[in-house]
Amino acid sequence: MGKKVQGGITFPKGFQANGLNAGIKSNRKPDLALIVSEVDAESAGLFTVNRIKAAPVRLSQRRIRFGQSRAILVNSGNANACTGDAGMQDALQLTEKVSQFLNCNARKILCASTGVIGRPLPVNNILEAIPKLVDGASPYRSLECATAIMTTDTYPKEAQGEFPCNGETVRIGGIAKGVGMIHPQMATMLVFLTTDASISRDALRSALQTVVDRNFHALSVDGETSTNDSVMILANGCAENPKIQKGTSSYADFLETLDRVCQKLRELLVHDGEGATKFIRISVQGARSRTDAKKVAASIAKSILVKTAFFGEDVNWGRIMVAIGNAGATIREEKIDISFGDVALVHQGVGMGESQEEKALEVMKGKEIHVFVSLGMGPMTAEYWTTDMSYEYVRINAGYKGRT
Repeated sequence: MGKKVQGGITFPKGFQANGLNAGIKSNRKPDLALIVSEVDAESAGLFTVNRIKAAPVRLSQRRIRFGQSRAILVNSGNANACTGDAGMQDALQLTEKVSQFLNCNARKILCASTGVIGRPLPVNNILEAIPKLVDGASPYRSLECATAIMTTDTYPKEAQGEFPCNGETVRIGGIAKGVGMIHPQMATMLVFLTTDASISRDALRSALQTVVDRNFHALSVDGETSTNDSVMILANGCAENPKIQKGTSSYADFLETLDRVCQKLRELLVHDGEGATKFIRISVQGARSRTDAKKVAASIAKSILVKTAFFGEDVNWGRIMVAIGNAGATIREEKIDISFGDVALVHQGVGMGESQEEKALEVMKGKEIHVFVSLGMGPMTAEYWTTDMSYEYVRINAGYKGRT
C-alpha cells in the first residue's frame, strides 16, 4: 500500500478517504470524493447564507443537527442546485447508497456538491461508482479526495496540525476547494475538517464558528456568494484524550490548532484565486467598532475597481477612498491614512503627491501587496485577504459552464 502520507483529511486517527471519476465531468477528471470515520463522530457545520441553497446543503444542515455522522460524500462538476424536488431525492438516494456500504443510518451521511447550477446529477453514474469509492477508501488517499472536490482549482489544498493533550496527541486535518466566488459568508467554497479529538458537541461547534469567522469570512476573491458553501468537521475521539470542554486549556489548544489549519487552507485558497496574479492583504485600523473595521476592509476587498487597479499595477488610491466611503462605516475623511506597503500615499484624507505614487509603483509590481488603512476613529482593527482581477478571470468564468 505504500507509506502513509502524513497530511490532509486522513492525518487524524480513524479516518479514511478516496476520490475517483464517476462520470460527472466530461473530461474524466476525479469528481467524486468520500471522507469516512471508522466510528461515529461528533459533527458540526456552517453553510451558505445565500437564500437559494442547493439540495445537499439543505440535507446536510438537517442531518448535522443530530450531531453524529460517519461520512461526507462530495461531488464536483455539478452543484445539484436549482434542481427542485428531484435534486433532493438524488441527494437522499446517493447518501442512502453510501450508508448501506458503511452499515449505518443514512442520516449519518453528510453530502456536498460543487459545479454548474441547474443540471440534474447523473445519478446512475454515481450509484455505480459508490461501491468502488467506499471499497477503495483508505488512510492513504487524502490527496485523491482533495483532487476530486476541485472545479476551477489548479491544485488540491490540504493542511494539518497537532497538539499534546493530557498525554495523548490530538490531530486535525483538512482539505478545501475554491476558487472563484469566494467571499465572506463563504461562497463556492468547500472545507472539510477531521480530528481524532474527543470533544463535546458544544465545544466543537463553538470552535468551528470561531475559526470560520476568523479565516473564511475574511477572504474575498470576486465578492459573490454561492448556493453550495459548506464547512464541516468530524471529531471521532480516536485520540482517546479526556473529552475537551469549552473554557479549558485543552479547548484553547484545540482552537489554536484548528485555526492554524484553517489559516493554511485560507492561504491556499486565496493564492489559487481564478486568474489571480497578486495576493492582497488589507489591514484596517483605527475604526470605532470591529463591525466598522470589517465593513471597510470588506468594501475594499470586494471592489472590482480596486482589484483591477492592482492587476494593472495602477497606484489609484482614489478607488480605495471610494470603497471606504461606500462601506457604510462611521468615518471622517480628514482622518484617513492609506499606505501601500511602507509607502504612505494618503495622510489625513489628502494625497501625498506624485513622488510617493512613484515609490508605490515598486510595491505594485510585487506578487504580494499589503494595504494599510487607518481611519483615526478608535481602537478596532480588521483584516481581509483578496486577489487582483485579471483577463484570465473573465476567460475562466465566461466559459465555465462548458468546461465542467
